[in-house]
Amino acid sequence: MSSLIDWSVAEQTARALSPTPPSASPADAAAVVAELHRATERAAALVADLTRLNEPAVSATTVVVDRPGWVSANVASMRVVMEPVVDRLTEKKPPGRIASAIGGRTTGAQAGAILAFLSGKVLGQFEFFSTETGQLLLVAPNIVSVEQSLKVDPTDFRLWVCLHEVTHRVQFTAVPWMRQHMLDEIAQLTDALDVDPDAILERLRHALGELARTAQGKRDTAGIMAALASPQAREIMDRLTGFMSLVEGHAEYVMNAVDRSVIPSQPQIERKFADRRRKGGNPFDRLVRSLLGMDAKTRQYTQGSNFVRTVVDEAGLDAFNAVWSSPSTLPTKAEITDPKAWITRVHG
Repeated sequence: MSSLIDWSVAEQTARALSPTPPSASPADAAAVVAELHRATERAAALVADLTRLNEPAVSATTVVVDRPGWVSANVASMRVVMEPVVDRLTEKKPPGRIASAIGGRTTGAQAGAILAFLSGKVLGQFEFFSTETGQLLLVAPNIVSVEQSLKVDPTDFRLWVCLHEVTHRVQFTAVPWMRQHMLDEIAQLTDALDVDPDAILERLRHALGELARTAQGKRDTAGIMAALASPQAREIMDRLTGFMSLVEGHAEYVMNAVDRSVIPSQPQIERKFADRRRKGGNPFDRLVRSLLGMDAKTRQYTQGSNFVRTVVDEAGLDAFNAVWSSPSTLPTKAEITDPKAWITRVHG
C-alpha cells in the first residue's frame, strides 16, 4: 500500500532539513507554550461571540509543537490522505519490488523536503485527518520567529494567531458534516485521477512549462497538482478551492474583526503580516510556494475574507451562517469572488 512513499524516509528527511528555530532558554520556551495554551482558551470565547456558532464540548487536543513535532503530525496526516491515491495509481500497473523500494525512498525524500519547507512557515493548523476528534497544532518557534521579525507585541500576536486556528476548530466541530464532506471530496478527487501514462506525461509537460513561466515571474500558478489534474479532477479541485477559500477567509475575517480593546495592536499586526505575505521571501522561496500552490492559498485568504465581509455587511451574520447549512449552500469558486450571487442563490 505505502511502498511508493516511504513515510519513515519522509519524516527523517523533513526533520533533517527543517530550518533552525530561533534560540530560546528552557524557561522562555515554557513561557511561550503556557501563553499559547491560555490564548487558545481565551480565543474560544471570542470566536463563539464573533461567529455565533455553537461548538460542542471540546474534544480536540491543543498541542504546542516545535518544527519536528509538526512534521510528525503531518506525516501521519499525509499518510491518511495519500495512501488511497497511491493505491489508485498502482491498480493499473503495480511496480516491481526493486522499483518500489527505490521509488519509495525517493518519493519519501521528496515529501520530506516539502514538509521541511512548510515546517518553517506554518504558524498553526487544525489537523483532522489522522484523528477523528482533530488536534489544534500551534508551531511555537514559527510564531516567535514571525512576531520577532515583524516587531509586534508578542501577547497580541499570539492571541491573533490563536483566533484564526480556533475558528478552524469551531468550523469543523460546530458544523457536523464538514469533516466528512472534506474527506468525501478528497475521495472523489482520488477516483477522478487519470492514471493513463500518456495523459499524465502530457500534463506534466504543461505543468513544467507553467513552473518555468512562474520562475520567470510571468505566471502565478495554483501549483503543479492543478496542472496535472484531469478535467474531471479539476472540477473537484474547483469545489475544494471554493470550500477552502470559505474556511480560510472566515478565519481571516474573525481574527481581524475582534474588538480593539482585546488586541490593541491588531491593525498594526494585520498590516505588517499582509506586507510580509505579499513580499513572499526570496525568488527560490516564491518558486517553491508556487509549486505547492501556496500563492493560491494567499488568494484564498484575501478572496474568502472579502466574501465573508461582504455577505455579513449586506445580509447580516445570521444570513451568512446559512453557508454552514449543507454542502449545497457552500459558495462555489465563482461565488467566492461574487458574494451577491451567493446571496441571491441561497436567500433569493
